Amino acid sequence: MIESVLAVDGIAKSFGDIRAVRGVGFEIAAGETYGLLGPNGAGKTTSISIIAGVLEADVGTVHVLGEELTTRTTRPKAAIGLVPQELAIYPDLTARENLRFFGRLYDLTGGALSSRIDDVLEVVGLADRADDPAKEYSGGMKRRLNIAVGLLHEPALLILDEPTVGVDPQSRNAILESVELLSGEGMAVLYTTHYMEEAERLCDRVGIIDDGEIKAEGTRRDLVALIGEKDRIVVETSGSVDGMVARLERIPGVADASVVDGTFDLLVDEAAKTLPSVFAAFAEHRSTVTSLQVIEPDLEAVFLHLTGKALRD
Repeated sequence: MIESVLAVDGIAKSFGDIRAVRGVGFEIAAGETYGLLGPNGAGKTTSISIIAGVLEADVGTVHVLGEELTTRTTRPKAAIGLVPQELAIYPDLTARENLRFFGRLYDLTGGALSSRIDDVLEVVGLADRADDPAKEYSGGMKRRLNIAVGLLHEPALLILDEPTVGVDPQSRNAILESVELLSGEGMAVLYTTHYMEEAERLCDRVGIIDDGEIKAEGTRRDLVALIGEKDRIVVETSGSVDGMVARLERIPGVADASVVDGTFDLLVDEAAKTLPSVFAAFAEHRSTVTSLQVIEPDLEAVFLHLTGKALRD
């Protein structure tokens, strides 16, 4: 039984004296979006080139749907849709013509190809511009067409290498919505980005890579726990605050509580689990909660802690 769509085990690659990738490994299941985050020069592009079968690893293995992938294998490569950083479309052709050309490379023909072209144009939001030359598209629309090419053959694994770089906000949101839809339909997605908020929104798990190594991996909650960050709950109330801080501090999971001008500030281990007890405490005190905000620690703090660099460095 195949448990993972993609399984990467200990891949390494050197270029002369430069060790670009040093024992990278992770897995992606069907319906999961995995974010690979790292500063420039961290080893992301080399890792993706190996995973896509474009570059041979010095050591280590890559399996797609349980079958080993190398630069020489064909069947596991056919299960991958690769959307590179650089645009891979023909500007003088329309979107439909581009897709028909690439579809033939995937051995798609006739009605099946036409139907699939219509489907992917809908997914990326270009159905209404399908017969316009790609050179007339905005940068964001060209990137959406690039993604459509990668989706044509219904891959089990979609690799998106910084797909929103330099695009307008409307196209960026359309791309993110498309990725969410595809993941929800069971496609495995490997996603690299320079935008931390995209990783926060899309990725079920994240691997942070630096100096060619995976420094940490897990869900956002897992990664935040590595540096001891806590959730923050800010509550505004009407009514007496006397004795309320002491009451809140007795709630399991509350690490600290304070109040200034009727606004309570709580540091908690996990807000979702603590909130019911917080509401109950205010109700017992006959205080009305007028406003509540939950502030969760983000991946940026983890990234800086593990790499000492900002994501875009």
